[in-house]
Amino acid sequence: MTVIPQISHVISEGDKIYYEVRGQGQPLLLIPGGGGDGWWYTPIAEILADEYKVITYDRRANARSTMNFPQNFEISQQSRDAVAVLHAAGEQSAFIFGNSSGAVITLDMAKTQPQAVRAVIVHEPPVATMHPNAKKWQRFFASVYSTAFQFGASIAALRFALGVGLPLQASIEGAKDLKLHVEKHNEVRISPDDTTNVLIKQELLPVTNYSPDIETIKKNGVKMFMANGKISVEKKRFYAETVPILAEKLGCEMITFPGHHISFFDMPDEWASTLCGILHKLNKS
Repeated sequence: MTVIPQISHVISEGDKIYYEVRGQGQPLLLIPGGGGDGWWYTPIAEILADEYKVITYDRRANARSTMNFPQNFEISQQSRDAVAVLHAAGEQSAFIFGNSSGAVITLDMAKTQPQAVRAVIVHEPPVATMHPNAKKWQRFFASVYSTAFQFGASIAALRFALGVGLPLQASIEGAKDLKLHVEKHNEVRISPDDTTNVLIKQELLPVTNYSPDIETIKKNGVKMFMANGKISVEKKRFYAETVPILAEKLGCEMITFPGHHISFFDMPDEWASTLCGILHKLNKS
């Protein structure tokens, strides 16, 4: 069943951030990963809206938001943007879920914006600094960054996707669905080329080199769950291997979701069930 979202924008530090709200109940903010497009959460947002007030948004310099300052990527600013969206949606705090780059933003929110966080679910954060082979992965991401300036961001993005084992089939199918959505709704969006440039040239290194402030997060007392995908674990994806390390350091529970890195898109029913289970557990604690 399609849930018609309430669509709005909020100005945050010079950019107009697009966001959508579905449903009523306790607020749940979903932070998107690389590409910053909240549209990818639509399948799961529509299911979760039966029980929660689900807030999705496009991160600055991506999708339907503006990119007035594309070269100023800063993770702490991304956290402030998330809080601005929350406030615009009429909430002071929420449950926060983040995937990939969005997972790194949730870690930063637990450090810098604890007052806005009821609990965070951190799914497969690509923090090379926390990986046992940190230097190997940091060299790889640095080389992807260099490739963007030598051969273009699109070539670099392909190298990145293949190198970290992103689920290409789901990404391709999702891109087709997104194209149809954009055409149907005649949406004005930042171009795919500009989005890729932002991802590889501006976002990649700050995200993968991010080092979570474990002590401050623990001191802030934010409730946390670290999460990975079953397929990601089976295939030994680097972003899944950071999860047990962070869970141990933070002293928090680890949850395994069905599927891969973006299975909230292609397995929404299973994902919604798992995420609701976590949220129900939090409400009982």
